[in-house]
Amino acid sequence: MKNAKILFSLCLIGTLLSSVSYAGKNNRDCFPDGTEISEWYHKSETTPLAELGKVYCLTNYGVALDSTIVQTMAIQRVIDIAAQYGKEACVLIPCGTFLSGALHMRQGVNLYLQKGACLKGSTDISDFPIEDTRIEGQCCRYFPALINAKGIDGLKICGQGTIDGNGTPYWRAFWLRKKWNPKCTNKDEQRPRLVFMQDCNHVELSGVTLQNSPFWTTHLYRCSFVKLYKLRILSPVKPIKAPSTDAIDIDVCHDIHIKGCYMAVNDDAVVLKGGKGPYADRDSTNGSNERIIIEDCEYGFCHGCLTCGSESVHNRNIILRHIRVNKAARLLWLKMRPDTPQCYEHICVEDVEGSVTHFLYVYPWTQFFDLQDRKDMPISYADHITMRRCKMSCDYFLNIASSDQYQLSDFTFSHLEIQAKNSCMDKVVAINGSTFQKVNIKI
Repeated sequence: MKNAKILFSLCLIGTLLSSVSYAGKNNRDCFPDGTEISEWYHKSETTPLAELGKVYCLTNYGVALDSTIVQTMAIQRVIDIAAQYGKEACVLIPCGTFLSGALHMRQGVNLYLQKGACLKGSTDISDFPIEDTRIEGQCCRYFPALINAKGIDGLKICGQGTIDGNGTPYWRAFWLRKKWNPKCTNKDEQRPRLVFMQDCNHVELSGVTLQNSPFWTTHLYRCSFVKLYKLRILSPVKPIKAPSTDAIDIDVCHDIHIKGCYMAVNDDAVVLKGGKGPYADRDSTNGSNERIIIEDCEYGFCHGCLTCGSESVHNRNIILRHIRVNKAARLLWLKMRPDTPQCYEHICVEDVEGSVTHFLYVYPWTQFFDLQDRKDMPISYADHITMRRCKMSCDYFLNIASSDQYQLSDFTFSHLEIQAKNSCMDKVVAINGSTFQKVNIKI
């Protein structure tokens, strides 16, 4: 009846899969495929300044306490001096604002931002000279980030200060270009990222605020054992939308732990990348993301709390848990790109509270579609997806598009309390093998 509240109780439809509980035997903490989560994920302490090595304060080495001049060369010089120490060292950014273009970290050098300190990006793109990098699922020549690290082991970037991309002029230029050429790509408008790490291991990024990035905020490529703790990652929706300012892009990485962060950005929050194109699975520069845990985080507005795609080949053993969400667009978003072979498997979303527009969103992603010379359409897969113990309000519970370009199977929905404007339960036919246990939906 009109304006009536309808209660759907979907109990034990189909056969419960053995993978519903990932606690495993003896209540072990396990990944969705049943492999045990290592002790590394259970050690979440951040590193204090006293343990970062010999301190090199910017203002003691010729960097002016002046927020009006770009001091890229002077700041880079301090990083290079610290690298010559021969042991672990730390470049300290003191209270104040320091403008810079692209900086490159060195092996053995950490970075600490004091409370009140701000490393701010230049608004002149020429301060970010083009180099070999990775962006949007491809290795190419493009602009570096404000902070860059390549091939470094044990890097720590932490503190209580702010890394600010100074993105407003770049965003204005992007939207102006879009008016002139609606088909322009994200890369066409020249803009840097905020933090980029490639081939780095045993990294800690903690405590700081990352905000106003011109492009992606934090991009990890071919990295492992990275801890991102207690970060605040921000970009605005208004008065100017900050385009493509993803909070964290994980690109061909394994063993990544995101814990205790706040993310509110005008794009996806945590995004799993890995490559794109009809032969992406054959390209050695592409690959899988495995063993990713996002927990104890809070989300403001974003396009997707956890997003697979749009440049993604294989994601496995992904956990999003113990999360609070306030008006995000999508909780779990599977972007099925029809020009790229994809496999998303063993993904678990659990213990989430809050409000979203879409609880689960699965649709073809056709932005900049290009099959190149491939005649057939690659088939993609998403399977063993579990969403459980969530208490959410949303506009749409399930928003899933059927397609012959991908196959969806073995989705489990368990112990859910959902208040929705539309359950979209008719969309469940797109999944081959869906299981519901104690799912209550109030319309």
